[in-house]
Amino acid sequence: MSEPIERLAGGNVAGEVLKIGSVVHKPATAATPAVAALLRHLEHVGCVAAPRWLGLDDEGRQMIEYVDGPLADTRPIMDQAGLRRLGSIIRDLHDALALFRPPPDARWDVVIPPDREDLICHHDLAPWNLVLGEDRWVFIDWDGAGPASRLWDLGYAAHGFVPLHAGGDPAVDGPRLQALAEGYGLDPDQRAALVRAAAGHTRGMYDLLVRGARDAVQPWARLYAEGHAEHWGPAATYIEQNADLLAGPFPD
Repeated sequence: MSEPIERLAGGNVAGEVLKIGSVVHKPATAATPAVAALLRHLEHVGCVAAPRWLGLDDEGRQMIEYVDGPLADTRPIMDQAGLRRLGSIIRDLHDALALFRPPPDARWDVVIPPDREDLICHHDLAPWNLVLGEDRWVFIDWDGAGPASRLWDLGYAAHGFVPLHAGGDPAVDGPRLQALAEGYGLDPDQRAALVRAAAGHTRGMYDLLVRGARDAVQPWARLYAEGHAEHWGPAATYIEQNADLLAGPFPD
């Protein structure tokens, strides 16, 4: 008997994604061999915050472990305890990634130039990529992984999970950002650097959309036309203008 096929809701960039039985099948990219090596490494070192790589199917598509659970962006925003847990998970993930040695011919698909290139990072740690499994929280969609810094990656997570959006209140967002940073293990000076990284990564997303629209590069031109830059630009401005307030410290 053939296994049931379910079309999964894809993101704004990836092609058709299917769930066949308990396996996700998605198009391969030029970065797939490097991403496969990365996911195999994470499994080898016992990191459960990423899905397992299961090879290529007969049509050359990636086969990746399906993790059951809702995506974080379909649930209410996390409380501070959840943000501390998330920070700890990202710290463990980065510690595992710091041990990864990419293949010499690794090709990555990083669309926003990072602040530094210290280790291989996810680059899209966002609520739409976090599965809240019953036993584990798992970040999916590693196709955009590549060199970056810990704070560059964590700053992007701060934008989405705190969240750090236009119209926010630093008196509310600052303690939530501090909870995420404490879960990761940052000290006060590093929290200030995290705010700067969050601003830089968020501004970088806005700039990518603007360039895509100007140069007719897809999918960024389409996303710009759909209004995505109207979120990212004001979000970056909010973080930049409130950097000192967001950095804290705040009393527990």
